[in-house]
Amino acid sequence: MPTSLQHPPGIGVSLAELIEMRHRVREVQLFSKPGQRSPLVGLHHSRLRGRGVDFDQVRVYQAGDDVRNIDWRVTARTQEPHTKLFHEERERPVFLLVEQSRQLFFGSGLCFKAALAAQVAALVGWATLEHNDRVGGLVYGDREHYEIKPRRSKQSLLQLLNRLVTVNQSLSTQAAPEPGTLGAALRRAREVLRPGSLAVVLCDERALERTAEQQLSLLARHCDLLLLPISDPLDHALPAAGVLRFGQGARQLEVDTGRAEVRQAYAAQAQQRQQRWARLAGQFGILMMPLSTARDPIDQLRDYLNPQRPSPAP
Repeated sequence: MPTSLQHPPGIGVSLAELIEMRHRVREVQLFSKPGQRSPLVGLHHSRLRGRGVDFDQVRVYQAGDDVRNIDWRVTARTQEPHTKLFHEERERPVFLLVEQSRQLFFGSGLCFKAALAAQVAALVGWATLEHNDRVGGLVYGDREHYEIKPRRSKQSLLQLLNRLVTVNQSLSTQAAPEPGTLGAALRRAREVLRPGSLAVVLCDERALERTAEQQLSLLARHCDLLLLPISDPLDHALPAAGVLRFGQGARQLEVDTGRAEVRQAYAAQAQQRQQRWARLAGQFGILMMPLSTARDPIDQLRDYLNPQRPSPAP
């Protein structure tokens, strides 16, 4: 049953809001279409090269290549044998790992980080169904997780979104965040995903601790990965606002943001986190698109996927 809205829009999400995201799928090309190659094409097409229906590229002829695929025009122009390669498109499961922990119940931009994660997860889910692929996922919080097996079914996606809303609406400022949830979620993904699956990871930018990094490297060996670490502007820079007091239960903390060295140290830590994500993605050839609560998610994804698109007319 749909969950009633407890948090205001932007702080929390409703099932109706996530269902509505299906109407925004066509605003950004997440997967390839006939005659069009999305930047995510490598995350959808089989890595097995063969005689498929869609041309991929031309390369120098190698021993064992099918002579029927020789590109005679390129061969004549370069005076060196070249062959055409094709990609063999196949259905593949898309598995969404969506964090909804206390750590994400925060935001100073357009929405809370947990709401942004839920919105983007819904967008990818609807895009997957439209592309006729199976979709499932794992919604994980501080102390619980809900798993939905990938299926090519609208009802299955709605079940996943409803679970997502349930966990999202249970978030509050009272409970203490539990560390290490991303590592456990990735470990479970390794147990259930078949080789060649696409795992889409929506998590807090601060979640990349040692265990999570190890699990990501292991998962990347047999699955394609799309990393969408989520941050807020205040994760990267503190305002010069004097002494700020933070409390969590009996624990209290004071931070003097008026001191330049404090702000500089805080920004340096944020930069180190970003660099750690970038090193991991580069090392294992993982596609990564960091997201921020400061901007509309569709605009951010379009910037990554269609960087050469013309600016809208004034």
